Amino acid sequence: MNVLIEENAAHPGLPALLTAYHLATEAEKGAAVTGPAGLPPARRAEAEDPVTVFAADTVLLATVPETGRAAGCLVLKAGAVPEVKRVWVEPEARGRGLAGALMGEALRRAAAAGAASVRLTVWEWRQGPLALYRKLGFEPAASWDDRPGLVCLEKPLAPGDRIERLTPEAVRAHAPGGLAALLVDAVEGGASVGFLAPPDPAEAAAWWARAAGTRDVWAAFGPDGTVTGAVTLLRTDTANGRHRGEIARLLVHRAARGRALGRRLLAAAEAHAAATGLTLLVLDTQTDSPAERLYRGAGWIPAGTIPEYAADPEGTLRATTLYYKLLAA
Repeated sequence: MNVLIEENAAHPGLPALLTAYHLATEAEKGAAVTGPAGLPPARRAEAEDPVTVFAADTVLLATVPETGRAAGCLVLKAGAVPEVKRVWVEPEARGRGLAGALMGEALRRAAAAGAASVRLTVWEWRQGPLALYRKLGFEPAASWDDRPGLVCLEKPLAPGDRIERLTPEAVRAHAPGGLAALLVDAVEGGASVGFLAPPDPAEAAAWWARAAGTRDVWAAFGPDGTVTGAVTLLRTDTANGRHRGEIARLLVHRAARGRALGRRLLAAAEAHAAATGLTLLVLDTQTDSPAERLYRGAGWIPAGTIPEYAADPEGTLRATTLYYKLLAA
């Protein structure tokens, strides 16, 4: 099933999901309340102001595309050992993979951030969630919460990819190897990134060498040191455009997908752009490509579509969609 996972503590559907979670939990514990006002103050605060309560945490929403409705949520609490909390899927949307998609994204993000493990607690009577967590590799752990009936579980994570802003010298050093291989892999995978098939590794290396010093470059490196992703930020030198930049060549190697690298690379470029005084970012991507979901989930706004804008690697002209994002001053 096609499920959209996005990070958004301000989503208008989140308070209802958190309220439903807490009302169900209170009822299962034998302390049923009639409505949100009857919830314990700390639980009620979550539903009333999740942006403040979860300011340091990651809030994920699962949306069913055909309805556009947020039908599930998860909170990944920040800490030395990240903790999964508030996993909830509306009863009518269960059995469609939303909980698994939320958990998968939370685990990917924790691994990408370098966490050694992730933990969670679950009530022993919740057999469905328990089965899911065990399937995902969670094992019983020493208790850190001694409330009766609460099971503590933990899952070790493999080392994550690191993201690094490259100096011009580092770009040149990686150009003939990992960066060129990354660009070749993108073209072979059908990405419209300025090259036609079959891609020439020498041309790909030359493109990266030219990029050194003319644009900001970030690269992702796997645990073995191989280049697993990259993104570039291009600035303009016109007097009336120094406030804006362009995101280009956001690439993740096909062997490294599913680890939230695209989102992390994009976030790194956005944060640097804002920190260095840019207030507007733009980009373009092939219409209906998988990248569109990433950009929309990261808060980018479509500005319009241009037909027959660029050829795909096989030479077929495809439409492109222009996106922009305003950065906080």
